[in-house]
Amino acid sequence: MVRILIVEDDSALANGLVGALAQSGYLADIAHDGRSAIAACSQTVYQLVILDLSLPDRDGLDVLQCLRREGLDAPVLILTARDDLQDRIAGLDAGSDDYLGKPFELAELEARIRALLRRSQQGESALHYGAIALDPVSHVVTIKGCAIDLTSREFAVLEALLRRPKGIVSKRQLFDSLYDFADDVSPSVIESFVSRLRGKLAEADSDVGIRVLRGLGYRLELLPRG
Repeated sequence: MVRILIVEDDSALANGLVGALAQSGYLADIAHDGRSAIAACSQTVYQLVILDLSLPDRDGLDVLQCLRREGLDAPVLILTARDDLQDRIAGLDAGSDDYLGKPFELAELEARIRALLRRSQQGESALHYGAIALDPVSHVVTIKGCAIDLTSREFAVLEALLRRPKGIVSKRQLFDSLYDFADDVSPSVIESFVSRLRGKLAEADSDVGIRVLRGLGYRLELLPRG
């Protein structure tokens, strides 16, 4: 599931984009200022960021440079009323991947999103841990070379764990990677997804298990042989 962060201080525009993108199958969060955007990216893995330059607490280019320094490698689309040539050059030099001026047509924005996601996914390699291989582009998971059948939620949980193979992923981090803030769902559903995923890994005779660390979260672990 593609998760997008919209960094925009205009609430009406941001909420409108969330609704429009949901119709196209994207899950979008909103950050209304630079500080919130940086915090959101430190807690959640986003596949794309839509960034306004005129934010209430700091300039959007500063936010972009900060995000890149902190390791954000997702494509960034600048969406702003500052649309002269020098602004576009400054945005690209700061680390953006595309630039769209306001006002804009929704169809063009979605076309640019699709293009950026295609480019970023083309260079993305499969994730591996033990005998598990997960292809984020084709959404195929194999164990010892054999494909296993996962729901979209189970796939998202496994992908989040594989992206931090030696770290602990909290229940909140997993929840945020699956659901929008507006979804009326309890974080306890994560326990169900993890339980089902553990069962499917065991059925496939995987050498990888999911360890539950009470009060902390979940971590992938190689199972002992024999």
